[in-house]
Amino acid sequence: MRNPFFRFKQFEVWHDRCAMKVGTDGVLLGAWVDVTRSRQVLDIGTGSGLIALMIAQRCDARITGIDIDADAVGQACENADASPWSERIHISRADVAEFNEGKYDTIVSNPPFFCEQVHCPDRQRNAARHTESLTFECLLDAVKRLLTDDGSFSVILPAGLIGSFTTSAAERHLYASRRTDILTKPGVLPKRVLLTFCRSVRACDTDSLVIESSPRTYSPEFIQLIKDFYLHV
Repeated sequence: MRNPFFRFKQFEVWHDRCAMKVGTDGVLLGAWVDVTRSRQVLDIGTGSGLIALMIAQRCDARITGIDIDADAVGQACENADASPWSERIHISRADVAEFNEGKYDTIVSNPPFFCEQVHCPDRQRNAARHTESLTFECLLDAVKRLLTDDGSFSVILPAGLIGSFTTSAAERHLYASRRTDILTKPGVLPKRVLLTFCRSVRACDTDSLVIESSPRTYSPEFIQLIKDFYLHV
């Protein structure tokens, strides 16, 4: 049986009522996104509230998390309320296509990206996994509308979808400024890519990160990224 919660160094994330559980993708994004100048943060598709909680630990910003799933929103509210940063985190049920609660200097999303025709039988998990519930076009339209002029939008995606996503972003005058390719081990092709977009065209700062330097051994760079969150590292 899957553990109903995931314990980090400064908080716990219960996820038994959420379609998508705590995973490496969310942890990577929550630890990687630049929040040094963040004041108002929006987490689109917050799920259990994992990324919102990680950002709250890393900065003093006020954070809003939204999701369309009522069960996920309820559990994210409980996770936020039980954290040391409950006064700075607000979770609400909302469709980002209709969401219009101000502007945000930092927007993050770990969006659904499974595009296969064959869907899993669980409706809730289906919505969290498939782009029908939040298309990339809808996500980028929302970012264009909600991002401040000097703000940034960060996302994690499968490497194979980066081309189409960056093209759609550029059509909305959002341009990649930072990129990290994620490799599960040395010598393999990246499976995930972390990207940050802004409104101005600039050179994109690009690097890579290996998760495991050898089987079941985290690499030094991955440890450096997640050391403030994972237990026993």
